Amino acid sequence: MTRAEYPWLLPSDLAESADSEAPDGHPARRRRRTVRDWIVDTTAFVLASFVGLLAVDASSRLGNSEVAVLGDQLLGAAACCALWLRRRWPVGLTVALSVLSTVAPAAGGAALVALFGVAVRVPFRRLAYVGGLALVCGTAQVFVRPDPTLHPLASVAIGVVLVLLVTGWGMLVRSRRRLVVALRERARRAEAEAELRAEQAQRAAREAIAREMHDVLAHRLTLLSVHAGALEFRPDAPPPEVARAAGVIRDSAHEALQDLREIIGVLRAPGDREDGDRPQPTLATLDALIAESRRAGMKVTLDNGIADPSGVPAATGRTVYRIAQEGLTNARKHAPGTEVTVTVRGRPGDGLTVGVHNPAPTGPVPHVPGSGQGLIGLTERATLAGGRLTHGPAPDGGFALHAWLPWPS
Repeated sequence: MTRAEYPWLLPSDLAESADSEAPDGHPARRRRRTVRDWIVDTTAFVLASFVGLLAVDASSRLGNSEVAVLGDQLLGAAACCALWLRRRWPVGLTVALSVLSTVAPAAGGAALVALFGVAVRVPFRRLAYVGGLALVCGTAQVFVRPDPTLHPLASVAIGVVLVLLVTGWGMLVRSRRRLVVALRERARRAEAEAELRAEQAQRAAREAIAREMHDVLAHRLTLLSVHAGALEFRPDAPPPEVARAAGVIRDSAHEALQDLREIIGVLRAPGDREDGDRPQPTLATLDALIAESRRAGMKVTLDNGIADPSGVPAATGRTVYRIAQEGLTNARKHAPGTEVTVTVRGRPGDGLTVGVHNPAPTGPVPHVPGSGQGLIGLTERATLAGGRLTHGPAPDGGFALHAWLPWPS
């Protein structure tokens, strides 16, 4: 159980918004007491009343008149009842009770409680004025209503110590609450920044997919245009050649339509052609990726159950390649020195599955900033390809990544 899950355990300053104004510019509504506030206020009222009763009893034992004792009782009771207003008017109430305690010792406990509330809620500059007034009034009380059983200097010292203790305690509570508010705001900003980074990673993944699809579609549409132009300029070609050209046109158009379904509407940025002429990876180039990782010093085991990688659609093969590439990259960053297993299974009609698994690292691993963004992009890529991707801790303490992609019959 945490306090964030149970707001009634928090003071109203932390349970509700601390903004001084509402969004429309009007003053914010007054904060309502929480259960904790009611408990604290009731306890403060009881303590102030107890101190007031002790002061009244001491006043009667010192031989004061009945009128003076009755006046102490009435003023002390009024001061204790006024404490229920200390959250609404902390400074004004503290000033009034401090002045009242000069002539009515029974109001001294209520004045200290009110001073504590001021120390919790107002800045140090205003608190210094109010605290100074409380010290002056406490000193004046020693001479206005002297206690014959105590030396005046001892009475002044006790009053000063009580005021300083209450003020310091209140300032400590205020600083802790301000720290909680600052940490809460920092956590909200961190969550917002994390969401923004996730959105940016998704957008970057969509742009990368769109660029890859642009290259593939350009190749296929160019091929389709060449064969269509041949039919246009050679209408007298032999029937076998015409049939072969028509078959190529049909297959190219079908594959182009399949790839168009994966495009998310993002165009290649003007002038962004740094990888435009590079061949796109497919499932057939997965062996080269594994060999490259092994040359880099990784321990990689490839379990490829696809007998004819060239029969896998190019878009699906690229997605498998990227998933395996990202899985190897993550293993190299987060579990260096472990043996990584890459598994590929599937057949037409059932779909194609790819898994990357690595055991837990054997030693300490340094923190890598920006971790997790590649997995967000892979999830987006798999979803756009019509499949799904899952990742997370493995039963043996390592990390597993598994994806399923469609493979039409």
